[in-house]
Amino acid sequence: MGNHAHRHHKVSGKGLLWSVVLNVFITVAQVIGGIISGSMALLSDATHNFSDVLSLIISYIANRLSRKKATDRRTFGYRRSEIMAAFINSATLIILAVFIFTEAVDRILNPTVIRADWVIWLSVLSIFINGLSVLLIRKDSKGNMNIKSAYLHLFSDMLTSVAVLIGGLTMKFFHWYSIDSIFSMLISVYLIVVSWKIFAASLRVLMQFTPKDINLKEIVRKVEEIREIKNLHHVHVWQISEHDIMFEAHVDVKDDISITKFEELLEKITVILEKYNINHVTIQPEYSVNDSKSLIHEHHK
Repeated sequence: MGNHAHRHHKVSGKGLLWSVVLNVFITVAQVIGGIISGSMALLSDATHNFSDVLSLIISYIANRLSRKKATDRRTFGYRRSEIMAAFINSATLIILAVFIFTEAVDRILNPTVIRADWVIWLSVLSIFINGLSVLLIRKDSKGNMNIKSAYLHLFSDMLTSVAVLIGGLTMKFFHWYSIDSIFSMLISVYLIVVSWKIFAASLRVLMQFTPKDINLKEIVRKVEEIREIKNLHHVHVWQISEHDIMFEAHVDVKDDISITKFEELLEKITVILEKYNINHVTIQPEYSVNDSKSLIHEHHK
């Protein structure tokens, strides 16, 4: 027996599409400029921009897929696609940051002269384009982990470009070329910090862990306070998507009650669970069933 109450944050996806177009343009420009100028920071910014393009495309496709209706072959539809996108985006950004850091260390050990004018003008262009892209998807990012990961890509890249601009100006006026690598290292550390939270959150969903803000023992205590209930056991709580929390359990009732009476009982349980934003409840009623009454039940083959 179950109770369902779905609430979804809907996003248009148009802002994402425009951001893809803008970032393809700036990536190509920065790669050309990075090769001509010899700037590691500009090339790392271009690599970061390229990861933006990939992440935005993944986010856009995931956003479109998540709207597809459920079928008899895909009973939850594609709702988890956005969590997959958030996981891929954050993981690639962490890998990219490690690569940038190691390349920057190598450049400090083997410094080269850099043509600062290219660095300055292309970083200004990147700040403008990434700033525009951030504004395009800012609203949608507030209630959607997938769009949030794309938003963080763009926002961090805008900050990256500011650092590259400062480095370009320093190289032009003070001829301190090591600043290019130092900023690259700082950028990579920043990318790891901002990506880790989304990586960990999306991994929790994919691994079907109990959501972080749900206290399972507290829920069980509150449900077992209902007079007609003897025991709550074999509990599972997990997320299908960012906004869909699932709950299933076995409930031992004290008396051999009718289905009508149990539905009244189910309503009381649902009221408790809704306070924890649990919106998909499946309860198996039991009376004098001889099974394990442990809270968490291990499934063995």
